[in-house]
Amino acid sequence: MLASAHVDRKLAGHIAKAAGAPVLVLDFRRAPEHKYPAQVDDAEAAFNWLLSEGYEPGNIITIGHSIGGFIAVALALRLRDKKLPLPGAIVSISPWCDLEIANETIATNAGTDKILSKDLLEFFRDAWIGGTGIEVTDTRINLNRANLSGLPPTLVSWGTYEVLAGEDEEFAARVKDAGIDTATVVVPGGQHSYVYGGGRIPETDAAIARIGAWVREKTKI
Repeated sequence: MLASAHVDRKLAGHIAKAAGAPVLVLDFRRAPEHKYPAQVDDAEAAFNWLLSEGYEPGNIITIGHSIGGFIAVALALRLRDKKLPLPGAIVSISPWCDLEIANETIATNAGTDKILSKDLLEFFRDAWIGGTGIEVTDTRINLNRANLSGLPPTLVSWGTYEVLAGEDEEFAARVKDAGIDTATVVVPGGQHSYVYGGGRIPETDAAIARIGAWVREKTKI
């Protein structure tokens, strides 16, 4: 529902510089005008465009924050199910993993998260899947119920002040339990989508540096 490629260009630039790679910032369609799966469809179209431009799939890294953190993973799961080439790695930052909105940190971090709340998440959820007939437990939109086997190396990052911290930690554990090469970057005191602080907040810059180093290690770029 919120933001755009224009809003995300700066933070994407910080991550691209840390990874030593160019970045394609996707201006995917937004809800409620465009319900699920429009956003994942747009990510798949962008991935296929990169392939058509000659990029090797193993040299493409899907990176996103917030709902983009979900899309970065959902795209790889869709490609896996289609038995198509996968990206070389996934970086999922502050992802919205559980549309049941049931993890305990939704309540316990309500006083520290200055961006998201249970009410706001419920509003976003209705805007995104309301009227589609898709249940909140559907594995296509609920990463903490999905089969995560076969994913490429995956890094999950979140801030400890987020209401999503608990479900992000659970997701990272589920990725690891699925036998995937998994890393985590946890930012103490970090807010939702902490990467917006790139270039201004030392803790954000340190986290982005770790993410960039991991991407370079896991890919051939």
